[in-house]
Amino acid sequence: MDLSSSCWRLRCWGTREPVFLTGVSVPPDCPVYSETLIKLSVYGVSDGHQQTSNILGSSSFSVTDLLQSKDQQLSLSLRTADDSDTVGTVVVSRIKMGEIEDGEVDHFTTDMHQKCTLVYESSHGSVNDKDNGPIMNAVFKNAVCKVYRFQTVDSKWMLVREQMAECTLSFSIPKQLIALYIQEDTCRIQELKDLGELSPHWDNLRKDVISRYDQIIKEYQDTLAELEKHTGPSFKPSCSKAQKYLEFVPINLHTQRMRVTCPRKTDSFYDVVTVGAPAAHSQGFKNGGLQKLLSKYESEKKSHSTAYQCIYYPPEQTAKAREILCVVSQLQPHISALADQLLQTAQQSPIQPLRDVLKSLEEKTKQFVHALKDELVKSALLALHAARPGYVSKSQGSARSSPDPHPSAAPKPHSVCNNLDDSQTPQRESQASPVRSDSIPHHKEYDEEEWDRVWVSVAKSLNCVIALVDKLQEQDNNNQESAPAHTLADVITSHSPDPPMTTAVWPDQLGVLVQSLKECVAEVAERARRSVSFVLLQEAACSTAQGLQLQQRRDAVFSQALAALACGFVMRLYAGLEDKDFLRQLHAVGLVAQFESLLSTYSEEIGMLEDMEVGISDLHRVTFRITEAASEEAVSLQPSVSGRRDHYTVEVPLPHHAFQALPDELRQGKPLRVLPVLFNVGINEQQTIAERFGDISLQERINQKNFEILEGYYKSLTSTVPSECLPRFQTQTDIKELLDTLGQNVVTKKRKNVEILWLAGMVRLSLRSVAG
Repeated sequence: MDLSSSCWRLRCWGTREPVFLTGVSVPPDCPVYSETLIKLSVYGVSDGHQQTSNILGSSSFSVTDLLQSKDQQLSLSLRTADDSDTVGTVVVSRIKMGEIEDGEVDHFTTDMHQKCTLVYESSHGSVNDKDNGPIMNAVFKNAVCKVYRFQTVDSKWMLVREQMAECTLSFSIPKQLIALYIQEDTCRIQELKDLGELSPHWDNLRKDVISRYDQIIKEYQDTLAELEKHTGPSFKPSCSKAQKYLEFVPINLHTQRMRVTCPRKTDSFYDVVTVGAPAAHSQGFKNGGLQKLLSKYESEKKSHSTAYQCIYYPPEQTAKAREILCVVSQLQPHISALADQLLQTAQQSPIQPLRDVLKSLEEKTKQFVHALKDELVKSALLALHAARPGYVSKSQGSARSSPDPHPSAAPKPHSVCNNLDDSQTPQRESQASPVRSDSIPHHKEYDEEEWDRVWVSVAKSLNCVIALVDKLQEQDNNNQESAPAHTLADVITSHSPDPPMTTAVWPDQLGVLVQSLKECVAEVAERARRSVSFVLLQEAACSTAQGLQLQQRRDAVFSQALAALACGFVMRLYAGLEDKDFLRQLHAVGLVAQFESLLSTYSEEIGMLEDMEVGISDLHRVTFRITEAASEEAVSLQPSVSGRRDHYTVEVPLPHHAFQALPDELRQGKPLRVLPVLFNVGINEQQTIAERFGDISLQERINQKNFEILEGYYKSLTSTVPSECLPRFQTQTDIKELLDTLGQNVVTKKRKNVEILWLAGMVRLSLRSVAG
């Protein structure tokens, strides 16, 4: 077994009496027994550039020799390969981190020529072991450990154990995201096809957009196939940053944990995630990064919208369209399931469970109606109708026209009563019957009030259901004194001032009303889905091929940023499983994910910083959820991603006993927010040029904007979590004072002000943030 990858390789130059101090940690997956023989070798480097070396000497010992020696320390002679001469001395000490008694470290000597500190640790850890437990080993692989010793002012020894590891999420998160991208774009193609018959102009644009989506899907499928072939380490070195098939994988992503052990003090842990700037290196930065490209794209889209006879929708409206699509896809099946549950409950349960199901149905239907009660949907329906063959408008008679390029000119919705809380039962004869999707007019004048009638029918149908259940409950209350535990069937056949509903009638009545509600919801959902799909068609048609290439760039950058965030979140969660204050903060206000970089604002690094800013900002669309793992196998403990581009959820599984120890809010699957922030201070020679002759406004804007985000999080935290729940350090300055000083440095005109990063790091520690 070769442990050379687990030790620190130190070189000494220009001396005939070199002194080495290094640490070796036995990896958890390598068994070590008392009879295990360990060989130490020292090499002399003859040519550093050619990496050539020759062995100077070696020595061997067994684990039993070390454990049975005085003070668990061996002094070994280094012998040449032919065992003819002694070339040096090696002192080997056994150190077990976290179990050093008072004064025990005083026995370490400092007067040695060549010495090696061997960190000998058990290969088995508990589930919550911060370094070697099965939770950590499932996600973090190929750990490399180093041990440092520092003498304190009271002549004791402080030990620092540095453990760096790769993260399986470097590849698993990008692969899951690419699969979700393919799934979303495939659904988008189907939504465009479901728009139905369009005029030749719009049909040609649709075919062009679908063709572009097909091209992206093919490229993503090829990339995913290449990533699936990867069997090496879960690590992408910087020398591979230009490889196209690895563009979704973060660069140099690894974790670093510093474990500090002092006599008579509790061990301290400092976790950092190191990652290369999330950027589209394979696509280059000749034309800038995402920030610049997105701004240029929006200005060009306005001119293209006129050329293609499209309505220009600003980014907030296209984002709203995607949100409506997401709401419809989530709420429609939920409402349908609750409606079926209502019927089932009415058949076999007392009145109270029926009321509980009805309450949930009412809440979800309200959310559904209010989400679609938007001027964007109504104006998009008119634009879609205008894109049909043979469109006829009131003002033009039988003349054909293209959609009005000014959405503000769309007619305002008529005032309609939509009070879902009204328990009055509308007359069944006056209730609007559901309008089927195939009744959307293609060759007749468009009725602008039809949409209002269609979605108002949802409210009417719901009110009918509520009124019927209210009547059942009234009958139940009239008979409660004589039969308090009667079922619905008993209530319906009981005596009341009004003629009671019979057992044969009430299921049919409730079934008809519930079916009417489901049909109305389905009709509204279908119309809304078509209308916002037409909005997104116009956006894609106006963007040309460059717009979809921009989406590919954004997808790749976001993938790198999400992998780094998920790695940091998992590491922070594992370290805080036994910290009640941390868990309380997590479910109450979420966590800050703080990224710190040293990119300059000159040349290509401007493009990298622009990519990084957008990629990290896009992380606000991500939430986390903690789940219970099916088993403690490594495959069951891997985080998973679900969702679509407007919102993703990362599920982090925990073993049974760790999950059961969590607060109720976390065990119930509460979405956990993560607030991404970025601070940047360029320090290289290119930044010197930028500060003297160029422009550093990008860096200033990023730092100012993200400081405001961080300050807002602190205010939310202090208003929600008591101050005593925040972590304390011996020399910790008040967090508010740190934030004030950080704010002053952010606005101060000072070259290469690295104080910003130092202060941001101190605030990060104080707020238990995820470090990136």
